[in-house]
Order: sequence, then structure tokens, then C-alpha cells
Amino acid sequence: MKQILQSLATGDIEIADVPRPGVRDGHVLINTAASVVSAGTERMLVEFGRAGWLQKAMQQPEKVRMVLDKARADGIGAAIEAVRSKLDRPLALGYSNAGRVAEVGRGVEGLAPGDRVVSNGNHAEVVCVPRNLCARIPSSVSDEHAAFAVVGAIGLQGIRLAGPTLGESVVVTGLGLIGLLTVQMLRALGCRVLGIDIDPARLELAARFGAEVVRADAEGSAVATARAFSRGIGVDAVIITASTKSSDPVHQAAQMCRKRGRIVLVGVTGLELSRADFYEKELTFQVSCSYGPGRYDPSYEEGGQDYPVGFVRWTEQRNFEAVLDLMAAGKLDVDPLISNRFAVEEAPRAYDLLASSGAPLGIVLTYPGKPEDRRARTLKVGAGSPVAAPGAPQKPRVAFLGAGNYAERILIPAFASAGAELRTIVSEGGLSAAHSGRKFGFAVTSTEPSSAIADPDANVVVVATRHDAHAAQVLAALRAGKHVFCEKPLCLALDGLGEIEETMRAVRSERGAAAPLLMVGFNRRFSPLVVKMKLLLASLAEPRVFVMTVNAGFISSEHWTQEKSVGGGRIVGEACHFIDLLRHLDGSPVDEWRASSVGRHPAFEVTDDKATITLQFAGGSIGTIHYLANGDRGFPKERLEVFCGGKVLQLDNFRRLRGWGWRGFSGMRLWRQDKGQAACVRAFVEAVSLGRASPIPIEEVLEVSRVAIEAQAALR
Repeated sequence: MKQILQSLATGDIEIADVPRPGVRDGHVLINTAASVVSAGTERMLVEFGRAGWLQKAMQQPEKVRMVLDKARADGIGAAIEAVRSKLDRPLALGYSNAGRVAEVGRGVEGLAPGDRVVSNGNHAEVVCVPRNLCARIPSSVSDEHAAFAVVGAIGLQGIRLAGPTLGESVVVTGLGLIGLLTVQMLRALGCRVLGIDIDPARLELAARFGAEVVRADAEGSAVATARAFSRGIGVDAVIITASTKSSDPVHQAAQMCRKRGRIVLVGVTGLELSRADFYEKELTFQVSCSYGPGRYDPSYEEGGQDYPVGFVRWTEQRNFEAVLDLMAAGKLDVDPLISNRFAVEEAPRAYDLLASSGAPLGIVLTYPGKPEDRRARTLKVGAGSPVAAPGAPQKPRVAFLGAGNYAERILIPAFASAGAELRTIVSEGGLSAAHSGRKFGFAVTSTEPSSAIADPDANVVVVATRHDAHAAQVLAALRAGKHVFCEKPLCLALDGLGEIEETMRAVRSERGAAAPLLMVGFNRRFSPLVVKMKLLLASLAEPRVFVMTVNAGFISSEHWTQEKSVGGGRIVGEACHFIDLLRHLDGSPVDEWRASSVGRHPAFEVTDDKATITLQFAGGSIGTIHYLANGDRGFPKERLEVFCGGKVLQLDNFRRLRGWGWRGFSGMRLWRQDKGQAACVRAFVEAVSLGRASPIPIEEVLEVSRVAIEAQAALR
């Protein structure tokens, strides 16, 4: 299918062929009929993309601080690589879509194939959208008109926050697409409306919709006109839908308002507020968030948990429905707002027009292709070759499940440089798979994990998806006779771990030396500095004391990694690395473990990511892992200290190793951080290529996974 993408590095617009997404639980698959280009948001994205590096940095000072923190902690090279990787990933444009339901996922009620719906789907021939971000289109509203509903909901949410009542006077500053929709909805509500803009054509449209108008650049006249418009008392509310770096619209709004008036910012302006403007009148100022309640709440949008109507009358979905009802009633006319129409194939022309000096109002993209032409979930580029039996020397031909940032930046280049053939890459939505597929030369891009696992031309499956998918995908790949490299964690629960262990036992019993390998990406043990530590410690017979400090950094409780059923938590998802590292350096199994976390406190959304895990090894050593999410990002992330036999080793963020008390060794320093990712992959690829045993014994993989799962459960 076709999808419109933008390069954040250059701003270039591309019409890409990507595999069609599959339908997910709680989601709706939609064949797009029309979508609307947002003249505000999307124009800003295009301008940002086309800006130079310095201009990009000036526009996002908070991101610059994050890059500087990373450079201090991990080195300049790692920081530059992270920035380049971020800018290299294409951005899917669009958020106001209308089409026909193709499929509904499990748990979706109230919609069926064939229903016409609006959604916040991207500019793509097929979109997969959560049920709570869809609304049925009334029969009297065309697809083109309905496609404006999501954009309209942005203006409607601003109106709801302003809370105007019948007969009140309201100013709308900025008569772009959202501004003109806002004017009409205010008029439908029974408000008197004054529109402000500098464009004569837009002022004329606002007047056509029943507003009084005034040019914004006529010196002093806007405030004077507003005072006259309000019969000398000041307007009741101002809704700012303009996009500018200046703070003038907010200052002007304050001058226009009556005592205790309301100002709502829907657009984007400077926010250098004057206390004097607000103090004497006791004005209210509020920033509106997108379509309404539910926006950016994962439990509402992705989880499908609606807010009770008795407590939250207007959610983002109900705002979509309200806008559509206004269209059906003839109170919201979007036809005059359509300035241009383009077929999706002509999208670059639309964005060139958007970036021009005389920016259009509403650009509608149409999708003339037949739905049956959009059904391909797998795009083949090259041909495969025969695959040898597992256990025999063979060239690894890899099917990648997952094409996220870590897979693209670390794992795929590592497999390619190790000599593996990149066969198939899969992602849920198709976009990231298509991007990585072209970038690294995969033969096939797909949105179907099962077909990639079953592909007879692939003998290795790399699992780099979200954590909750790992267990099922590992099991499916093992049962298909494929070697498996699983990015940590192996699974989230003990029952899944038991099933994997049982499957490995059965596969080994059936195939013997020809059994496929299973390895988890516990890469820290492959770092060159850890290899040196292992060599040094091998000369000492007495027990060791390990102190591992991980400055993990804050992650919101709403992030998927913190969710029990999806990410499993940060101990099972990341701290497993450090359990494995200490297990490897000691060389003996974990006999006992204990875990404790900080107590409940109003400052802590989560406590189990501020924890200490103590390990007692069979050989007599002890290890303590301090996994802490309440430190400063400028401090090095990972530090390990080992005390043994009157000697000390200190590993600092995998860039420097220092020793005290060692004959002939005082330290090593690397030019750049090396956590062992490339060496870990290379060892696995060599084991597959030469028919060797797994570089990490399966017994250790299962042991470390079990300790991490149990520790996570205990902390929660």
C-alpha cells in the first residue's frame, strides 16, 4: 500500500510502498477514502525537516540538553549516532482520515466491515486505529467532508475549555483551517464571534460564516474593535488558533478580555506572559490538548478503556461524533474550506504548496485505488536460497521480528557486519519494516510474523518485538526448527519460561546435535572490558564481591515497559542484563536472591525501578545490583566494582576499566563505549555458521531469566 512519509533529516516527502498493517485486538482496520492535510501541524513538521541542524537545535533546546547529557555519559560518538538514528527514521504524516472499515479486531464492538468511519489515521491507503479513535460517519456526510472531523475536534476541544454560553462574545485569533471551523461551531452555539487574521480571503470566509472581522496588522484596531464588539465591557473569551513564535496574540487577548475572561490557546504561540496583563483582570489562561480527554492516555487510546460518560461527557471520540453531527445538521460547512484536492500519488505537490508563502486552507488527499489492491502484507524484493538443517554449518539467513530503534541502530547492522544474510523484516504497522528493509537490503518486508517464521528461506529468527510477544514468538520459531536470537527479556512470566524450557528439552531430545540454538542478547558479557575482567578474575580462587550501580533514568509509569502485561517492568526488561553479567563473571549459579525497593512516596509513580537486588552465588560470591531510576542523566549509566583477593576492578560505563592491586594491570580505556552488542551477535552468527554450541549456555539463559522474573514479581 502507499503511505506518505517525511524525512526529519531533510524534510523530503516520499510516497512509500509499505506492507499493509494487520488488525490488532481492540483496533479497526480502515481502507482510506480521503484524508486532510493539516495546514498548521504538518506545515510545521515540513519546515522543521527542511531546517538545518543548527535551526533544528534552536527549535528543540530540551532535546539538545538530552544529547549533551548522553555525550557526557556515553561519549560524543554515541550521542551523534543516536541523533542521526532518530533523524533517519521517517515520520508518518497525517491524523485526519475517513474511510471504510475492512476488519475489526477482537474486542471491538459497535463497528463492522463496510461501516464508514473517521479516525486519526495517517495518510495511508490502509490504517489500523484504536476503537476509541474512530467514529461512524452519518449517511448524509460525504467522505471528503467527514475527513475534516478530527481537525474540527481540535477546535471543539478549545471551545469546551473556554466554556462559552449563549450570547457571549468570543474572539478567534488566527483564521486558518481550525480557526474557521471554530468560528462556525461558536456560531452554532449561539455566540457572537469576532475573527482576527491578516489574510483578506480568510477574513472574508469568517464573515461568510457569520463572524465580524478585523485585520490583525491594523495598528491598535483589533483591540479597539474588540472593545466596541463587546459593547465596551471586554470580550468573554479568546480562542487563539494562530501559529506564531510571537507572544503578541496572548498579550492582545488579555487586552481584549473583560474581568475574569478566559483565554484558550489551541494553536502555537510564544508564551512570554505579562503578569500585569492577567493580574488586574484575574484572567484564566489554558492550553488545549488536541482532540480532548483521552488524548495521550494509553489506557484510553490503546487499551480501549472509555471514560464513564457521567464523569467525562466529552472524550476525544465523542468530540469526533459531535463534529460529524454538526456537519450532518448543516451547521458546519467544510466545502468552502477545501482549497485543493490531490490524489495520494501527488502528495509531494501538496506539501510543496503547503510550504509556499500563500499556504492553502484545506488540502484533501483522495485514495482512488481499489481496496483489494491494498491487501499485501508482504512485499518481496529478492529471491531466497535453500536452507541447511539446524546444527549443520550454514550461512545464517535471518528473519527479523521487530524493526524498532534498537533493532535498526544496533541489531541489524551487527547481524549484517557478522555476515548474516538479511532475509525478512517484520513490523506491526509496516512502516518501520519498510524503512529498515530498504536501508539494509532485506529481501522481504512484512507485517506477518507467522509467515516470516515459516519462511523456508530463513533459518534464524531474531525476536526484537515488544516484550509481551517474546515468549510466543520464541516458541513458534523453535517449533519451526529455527535458530533464535531473542533480545531480552526471554519472556515475562514463569509459565512462559517453563514452556520454553520444555520445548527446548523436547527439541534437543528429538534432534540431538542438530537442535536449533536459543540465545538471549545478554551482550554485556561480550564487552571487551568485561572479557578482560573475566580473564583477570580467573586467576583468583576466592569468592568475589560485586557492586553494580545502574543509573537507569526516569521512565513514566505510562510507558509500555512499565506495564505489567506488556513490558513486564524494568527489572525483568533491563536489570536481567546485570544479573547475567554478575553470573558470568562469577561463573557459578545463583543460589539465593533478595530484592527490595524504596517505600511508597508521593514523588514516585513506580517504586520497583528504584531497587536493590542481592545475589548469593554457589561459589560463595555475593553481588548487589542497585537499579535506580531517580538519578541525574548526566551521571554515567552503568558502573561495576569487584572486590577480590586484595584487589579491585572498576568498570565505568563500558568505556574505562581500572584496576588496583593487579600486577601488570592498572587500566584500559576505549575510544568509545562498547557494551558488547556487536560481539554478542557475532558470536551467535559464528555458532550458527560453524554448527557450534550457543555462546551462552541455555541453562544460564533460563537461570538468569527465572531470577529476573521472580525478583520483578517480588518487588511488585
